[in-house]
Amino acid sequence: MDNFVYNLFDLSGRKAIVTGAAKGIGRSIAEALISAGATVACIGRRDNVKETCQEIDPTGKKALPFLADLSEREQLDRVFGEIIEVFNGKLDILVNNAGITKRHKPEEFPREDWDAVMNVNLNAVWFLAQLAGQVMLQEGYGKIINIASLNSFFGGTTVPAYTAAKGGVAALTKALSNDWAEHGICVNALAPGYIATSLNTALMGNPDREPKILARIPKGRWGQPDDLKGAAIFLASHASDYVTGIILPVDGGYLGA
Repeated sequence: MDNFVYNLFDLSGRKAIVTGAAKGIGRSIAEALISAGATVACIGRRDNVKETCQEIDPTGKKALPFLADLSEREQLDRVFGEIIEVFNGKLDILVNNAGITKRHKPEEFPREDWDAVMNVNLNAVWFLAQLAGQVMLQEGYGKIINIASLNSFFGGTTVPAYTAAKGGVAALTKALSNDWAEHGICVNALAPGYIATSLNTALMGNPDREPKILARIPKGRWGQPDDLKGAAIFLASHASDYVTGIILPVDGGYLGA
C-alpha cells in the first residue's frame, strides 16, 4: 500500500474507548481499531467483555476490558476515570456504541423501559462525549464517533424510546461538532442499517417484517457487524480530519431506495 494512503488510516499509538464492545457492532469496531494500530479500552456490562478482548487480542496489550453499567452515572464516571488513568491522561478516539431497545406499543410503553433506553442510548452518549471532549480539548485533537441508527431518519414502529434516543444522538452529534470542530475535535455518527445482531432478533426471521425489510435493501441482505469496520476506521483516522458533523449511513442502500 502507498505510504501516504497507509498513513491516512494508521492508528498506531492512538488510545480509544469503545462502549458495548463485548459483541456485535462494538466488537467489530474494536477489532478494526486494533487492526489499524490503536489500543482500545473495551467497555462491557458483563464479564463476556473479558472473553471478547482475549479473542480479538490474545496478547492482552491492545484490547483492555472494563466493566460498567453505563445507565448508572456513577459507574460511567468511574470507568472513564479508570481508563484515562491507564491511558496516562490521553484519549484520541471515543466510540459511543452501547445501546439497548425495548419494544411496546406507544400507548403501553412502560416508563421504566423509556428511562432505561434513554439512559443508555442518549444520556450515556452525552456524558461520555462530554468527558472525552474535556480530555481532547487539552490535546487539540480527537475523534468522537457516535452510533446513530436508521431510526435517526425515520420513526419505526413500537420503538418510540429508541427512535427518540437515536434522533437525539444525531442532533447531539451535530451540536458537539459545531462547538468543537475549531478545536481539532471531529464529532460524527455512523447510522447502521438493518444489522444481524441481537438488537434485531425480533425482526430476523419474522415472516411479516423480514421480507419487507430485505425487499427495501438494494444490497439484498442483512448487514453484518463487520460491515461497519471500514467506516469506523475512516472516521477515527486522519483520513477524515475535515469531516465532522455528519451522520454516515451504513445501510446497504436502504435510505436511497
